[in-house]
Amino acid sequence: MYPFRLLYSSLTVLSVAHVLTAARASPSPLLSSTTATSIAHAARRQTASSLLTVQSHPHALFAPALFSTTTAPTTTTTTASSKMPVDLGQKIARFEPAVLGEDISQLHPDDVRALKELAQVSQYIDTLYLRQYWSGNEQLRTDLRAKANQSEADAQRYTLFDLNRGPWDKTSHYEAFVSGVPAQPPVGAGFYPEDITEKEWEAWTQTLSPSELAKAKGFYHIVVRDGNDQSTTAAASSSLRLVPYSEAYADLLKPMAQHLKAAAELVHPRHPTLATFLELRGQAFLSNDYLPSELAWLRVEASPDNPLEVTCGPYEVYTDQFMASKAAFEMYIHWRDATESQRLEVYKHTLPMIEQRLPIPDHVKRRDLTPPPIVVVNELLNAGDVAVPMTAAYNLPNDEEAVKKGGSRLTIIKNVQEKKYEKVLLPIAEQVLAKDQLKHLAFDAFFTHVLLHEVAHSNGPQNIVPDVDQPEQSSSAAGQGHPTPTVRSRLQEFYSTMEEAKADITGLFAAAELIDAGTITNITLESFYVTYLASAFRSIRFGLTEAHGRGQAIQLNYLLDHGGFVVDETTGLFRVNFAQMRQAVSDLTREIILHQARGDKARVKAFVEELGVVRPPTQVALDRLMAVPVDIRPKFRLLEQLKA
Repeated sequence: MYPFRLLYSSLTVLSVAHVLTAARASPSPLLSSTTATSIAHAARRQTASSLLTVQSHPHALFAPALFSTTTAPTTTTTTASSKMPVDLGQKIARFEPAVLGEDISQLHPDDVRALKELAQVSQYIDTLYLRQYWSGNEQLRTDLRAKANQSEADAQRYTLFDLNRGPWDKTSHYEAFVSGVPAQPPVGAGFYPEDITEKEWEAWTQTLSPSELAKAKGFYHIVVRDGNDQSTTAAASSSLRLVPYSEAYADLLKPMAQHLKAAAELVHPRHPTLATFLELRGQAFLSNDYLPSELAWLRVEASPDNPLEVTCGPYEVYTDQFMASKAAFEMYIHWRDATESQRLEVYKHTLPMIEQRLPIPDHVKRRDLTPPPIVVVNELLNAGDVAVPMTAAYNLPNDEEAVKKGGSRLTIIKNVQEKKYEKVLLPIAEQVLAKDQLKHLAFDAFFTHVLLHEVAHSNGPQNIVPDVDQPEQSSSAAGQGHPTPTVRSRLQEFYSTMEEAKADITGLFAAAELIDAGTITNITLESFYVTYLASAFRSIRFGLTEAHGRGQAIQLNYLLDHGGFVVDETTGLFRVNFAQMRQAVSDLTREIILHQARGDKARVKAFVEELGVVRPPTQVALDRLMAVPVDIRPKFRLLEQLKA
C-alpha cells in the first residue's frame, strides 16, 4: 500500500511506501538460513483447520525493521513454489498512491516533539504486529529488506510484503508471493501453536478455571505449548499455557511505554486528557490491564489548539482466524476535523431509535445502548494491523467490559474515504452499474453509510438471546437476566464476517429510517442504494478470506436473490430495483441479527457457505475491473514534516 520509499532521518527508518514501477518478477528470493529454518518449522506445524474469514482492518506506514500482518486461513502443510507465476509489479499497481496529511506548523513545539515520540512508538507497533501475524515474519522482512536494492523484482517483493504485512497477498486469496514460505498463513497467526486443533483447544479449555478460561478466550493472552515447540511429535507436545502480552512482547512493549510516557509529559498540561491516556496506555503495556486506559481513551477531549487524536494498542481480532478473540496491535495518529465532527453530532442520538425500529422481536432488542461520540478526522500516520484494505472508520473499543463501563467512540477518517471514493469507487461504478443509475452516485452517501456502518456495530445483541424464536419468552430480553455467552464466543471464526455484514446492512436499513425521520435531508435513498451497490464490488475485491469481502458477498447474493438488485443478462451490468430494495434490506437485517442472537454456529456456517461466494455474474463484473485500483496506498506527509 505504500509505493514510495521514505527516510526518517532521526529514526533511520524506511517507510512502508516505496517508489517502485510495475514489472514482472519471479517470487523466489534467497532466504537466510535463519528464515529457512523458521519457515520449515512453521510449514511442518501447519494445521489443516478450515477458516472462512478474516480481515486486516487496514494499513500502515511508518516501518521499522520489521512489520506485522494479519492472518489468513491455513489449510495446507505445503510451502509456496519457487516457480509461481506472480506478477509483482501488477499486484503493486493495484494500489493507487494517495498523499495524506495536514499542516502541522500551527502546533505547539512540544506537540511536534510529542509526535516524534509517537512516531517511535509506531515503529515498535509495526514490528510487534509482524510477530503477531506469523513467527517467520520478522526475519523474512529483514532478509527481504537487505535484498531490496539488488533488483527491481527484489524491491517489488519487499514493497508487497509491507503492503500485506507478510508474504501472502490478502487481495488474492492469500497467495504467497515469496517462495519457500507456507502456502498460506497459520489460522491462529502467532497467537496459538501453529499445530493446534479445535479438538485440542476444546479439551484444554475445559480444564481451565473460570478466570483462566476468560484469559484464554480474551484479547490479551497468547497460547503457547510447553516443551519442544519445534517438534511435530505428539510425545513432545506437552501442555498448553497462557502468556500475557506484557510478557510475550516485553522487549517491544517496554520501550513503547517509555515513549508514550515522554509524549504524555510533552502534551501535559495543555492537553490533560490526552496525556492521561498516553500515560495509562503505557502502563497497560507493562501490566496487561487495559481497562483503565481504554476508559481514558474514551474521555480524551478535543481542544481548540490541539487537533491530535491518537489510537494505540491491541484492538481488532481479524488476524485471529482460529477463535477471533486475540487482539492485534495497531496505531493511528489523526487530525480532528472539528467542523465535520460537530455536523455529525446529530447521528449520535439516533442509535436507540434505530434499535427500536429494527425488524426483530422486541425481546431481542437492546435496551442498554449508549450513543457513541462521533469524531471526524484526517489521517496523519498509521502502523501495525493496518494492512490492505485501508481502514476508513472504526468503532472502538472492542472489549465488552470497556464498552459496558465507558461506551464506545466512533472515528470517521474523512481523507481516506475521499481518496477511496475518487480513486476506486467511481471507476468501479463506471464498469459495473447500469448507466442510467450512475447519476445517483454521491460521496455524501458513501461517507454517511460508512458512518452508519460503524454506528450499527452497536445495534443488535452482543450476547446470545435464549428463546430467540419464541417471542413470548420476554424475560429473556437482551440486557436482562443473567449474562449469556457473547456472540463472538459462539460464532468464533464466523463472527467477523457476520458482524461486518450486520453493520453494512443495518447501516443501510438505518439510512432509510433516518430519511423518513427527517434526520437525513441532503441524500436520497436512491443515492444510498446505488452507491452501496458500487461499494459492494469494492469490498468483494479484497477477497472472500477477508471479513468485509465475504460479508459483502453475502449481502450482494441475498439482495440479488430477493429482488433488491438485478443483473441485466445482455450487458452484465447491475442495477438497484428500487421497488423491492427496501424490503430486501429489512429482511436481511433481520436474518443476520437473529443468526447472531441465536449463536448457532452450525446454522451460521451454512448461511455463510451458501451466500459468501462469488457467483458467475459477479465474477464477470469483477473481471472488468482488472485495470481499476483495489485500494489506495498512502504517502504520509507527516514523515517528511517530522524530519524538518
